[in-house]
Amino acid sequence: MSEINTDIVLFEELKCANSMRIGLATLNTPKTLNGLSLDMTRLLASKMESWAKDDGIAVIILRGAGEKAFCAGGDLHSLYHSMLENKGKTPVDNAYAGTFFAEEYALDYRIHTFPKPILVWGDGIVMGGGMGLMMGASHRVVTDTSKLAMPEITIGLFPDVGGTWLLNRLPGKTGLFMGLTGAHIGAADALFAGMADYHLPRSAWDGLITGLKATPWVNQKLGMDEHALRVVNDDYLNTLLHSLSTDPQPEVGPLQQHMPLIQRLCSGSDLNKIVSNLLALSTHEDPWLQRASKTLSAGSPGSARLTFTLLQRCKHVSLAEVYRIEWTAGLMCAASGDFAEGIRALLVDKDKQPKWNPPSLKEATAQWVEKFFQPAVPIEQHPLKSLGVSA
Repeated sequence: MSEINTDIVLFEELKCANSMRIGLATLNTPKTLNGLSLDMTRLLASKMESWAKDDGIAVIILRGAGEKAFCAGGDLHSLYHSMLENKGKTPVDNAYAGTFFAEEYALDYRIHTFPKPILVWGDGIVMGGGMGLMMGASHRVVTDTSKLAMPEITIGLFPDVGGTWLLNRLPGKTGLFMGLTGAHIGAADALFAGMADYHLPRSAWDGLITGLKATPWVNQKLGMDEHALRVVNDDYLNTLLHSLSTDPQPEVGPLQQHMPLIQRLCSGSDLNKIVSNLLALSTHEDPWLQRASKTLSAGSPGSARLTFTLLQRCKHVSLAEVYRIEWTAGLMCAASGDFAEGIRALLVDKDKQPKWNPPSLKEATAQWVEKFFQPAVPIEQHPLKSLGVSA
């Protein structure tokens, strides 16, 4: 196995006023918009476990290098090559895809269940794998440049990394709308939808770091139990973020503005009717709705069916089980063709002319989608079988 280039994630520990420390992790591949690779996932997972056990670490911060993105997605090129190498084989034959999804989802789940506050600085583009890192954090910050989306329909995938769990928890039918259309939202809509907790100007970063260093974080030396300690440090962090927060501009985004319309168009259990309703928005006066409609029109019909079905089936299951279901579906996507074709058209040949199979929603039936839910391995061999299981 080749040695990991450790420069792809930078780790620092910032000393605070009372000798406690802040753990700062910076995704450091700005040329690829900090897209999350398997090596980056492994570096983050290892360091975060170390910080979890370190009584001197009070808070963890995740951010992205550069001016454009926190994290714009996953390492699609490596996944693409793995799909080409395994073309015609069974889903489990693609060991790279299975490992990539399993380790990424395990890291995302760990963030959801982490014992210490985690602040994600969601500046710039936050999509796909970036959403996976951000959605489970205890303190999610958006800035004036934030652009959030789950646009997997454009590459023949589905809103994974726990996206089917997140989208089911957005107001009304906005989650289904975002999953089908890949719609981009800014800070105001992220706050409205519950995808973020605070809005800070990008310029507030230095003030945030200064405030973090000056905060009298507590640790176990004070004799507090873990829960009480967590509550105090959460409160300290909330107070600091509140003092630096501002109202986003505009204060009401298009997702909130159009929620009654979205609710009406996306209601019911007939996906064909919902898609027809959304495609009609291509002539709407709002360019944001036009773009959403056109993204759905150009996207994978199979992804639309899979996204819709996943949201239905994941609505009442645990977060851990969502990740297990998504792993199976993701592995099938890597074997079925549309995922590789979507990456080819968007990122490799860049012709933006994907040949989807099935070519229309008429062929992507409720029966067709069942193969994405057939267990790829016995449950005792599932790489995420231990998620949510107490030791």
